[in-house]
Amino acid sequence: MFNAEKVKNDCVNWIREFFLNNGKDCNAVVGISGGKDSSVAAALCVEALGKERVIGVLMPQGEQHDIDMAFKLVNHLGIKHYVVNIKNTVDSILASMPEDLKLTEQARQNLPPRIRMSTLYAVSQSCNGRVVNTCNLSEDWVGYSTRYGDSVGDFSPMSKLTVTEVKEIGRVLGLPGELVDKTPIDGLCGKSDEENLGFTYAELDRYIRTGVIEDENTKAVIDRKHKMNLFKLELMPIFNPDL
Repeated sequence: MFNAEKVKNDCVNWIREFFLNNGKDCNAVVGISGGKDSSVAAALCVEALGKERVIGVLMPQGEQHDIDMAFKLVNHLGIKHYVVNIKNTVDSILASMPEDLKLTEQARQNLPPRIRMSTLYAVSQSCNGRVVNTCNLSEDWVGYSTRYGDSVGDFSPMSKLTVTEVKEIGRVLGLPGELVDKTPIDGLCGKSDEENLGFTYAELDRYIRTGVIEDENTKAVIDRKHKMNLFKLELMPIFNPDL
């Protein structure tokens, strides 16, 4: 049985310990999308450090249809926040590409999250900050993140927690239900996470925690995605010369 209250408290203490050892006067800088992951990550940091030491960064690409959820979060937590629209930067990079280089659709979709991470680090370095990684175990398990985009950060409070567990912690933290239970959308192609993945997080989370899954086709898809994307969770291979 998952004890959300205990895990939440343990995570809060872990965040405090991290900052004690890695910048005791630093701020937590978190990209705010209005989804459950950034909401829970920000709320954990507020409980650990106080709202005065948490900075939210909203990074729409032009018009963001659900940006009201991001504003709802920062107002609920009472944290300082900045809005940085990345549209011009993304458009400029795309327009600067050589004419004879045809970008793949995946490259186009992954450019904005990488720009957002660069933006987060620019803010962090200007605000005595440490960037919060907002990934969870479920998404990491099947590679549902952008390498050098949302997959990175300075510390990661939720990478060992499934989507189901993150939601439970969000409720314990007292976050508004519409933030915790908001349908997760990747923000890249307009589809929900589960539409893109081809299975539900409930199925995935149960498989991760118990090894049980009824549909063999779904199991095969999950196993394949997990194997293909393990490189995202590993350190970059480094050549070690025999000197």
